[in-house]
Amino acid sequence: MPDGNGSQAARAGRGGITPVRRETLHDRVYAELRRSLIHGVFVSGQMLRIQDLAEKLNTSTMPVREALARLISEQALEALPNRTVRVPVITREKLDDLARARVLIEGEVTARAMAHLNEADFVRLRHLTRQCEAAFTERNENNIRHATELNHAFHDHIYRAAASPVLQPMIESLWLQSGPYVHAAAFLHDETNDPAGTHHHWELITALEKRDATGAIAALTRDITRAFSLLRNKLDADEADARARHHG
Repeated sequence: MPDGNGSQAARAGRGGITPVRRETLHDRVYAELRRSLIHGVFVSGQMLRIQDLAEKLNTSTMPVREALARLISEQALEALPNRTVRVPVITREKLDDLARARVLIEGEVTARAMAHLNEADFVRLRHLTRQCEAAFTERNENNIRHATELNHAFHDHIYRAAASPVLQPMIESLWLQSGPYVHAAAFLHDETNDPAGTHHHWELITALEKRDATGAIAALTRDITRAFSLLRNKLDADEADARARHHG
């Protein structure tokens, strides 16, 4: 998870998943794979091979195998009958379910966080939003991933202000499952010439500064649902194209 100084976001320029050090190896491998899922290093439908991951992480296969098992139990990955592991494919049902859950839980935590945010927090949130806008000025894989990490850092900064030991892990689980989807939506922004959507961040900052819970939740809802709507529209378009080819 990104921390308050944005150290995780700064790693995006290197691209891909990064090797881990030897100490506390099992936890480090799990943390790196988890970070990679949240930030869109792995794409929806991608098959993950234990040996390939072990080589990229510069480790043995055992900690990778255990980390994948943990991520499967958290519904971030799925095990297929042939013993392979896959990033879940995008489905309309999963999109709708994740969107509802994120709006509900993240909206509640945002309202709770409001009273704890101070001017230094708002300076940080504005800085992250400007960085996100800058990352979207040149569209490429590294910049898209950097923007995804900055977006996560922005929301995570707000949620941690709520200091909820019960709701925070729920949010982390939802982001873990949403990561490949959010990353895919960022490329749809590029394909459709759509702006980065950071205006929702500015709206959210303004509402939080005014201590306007209703406005903050509304801005957050628009921010969350925008990416999911883009993916839903893409699924509809792909299905329409498939039907046209079938009948053509």
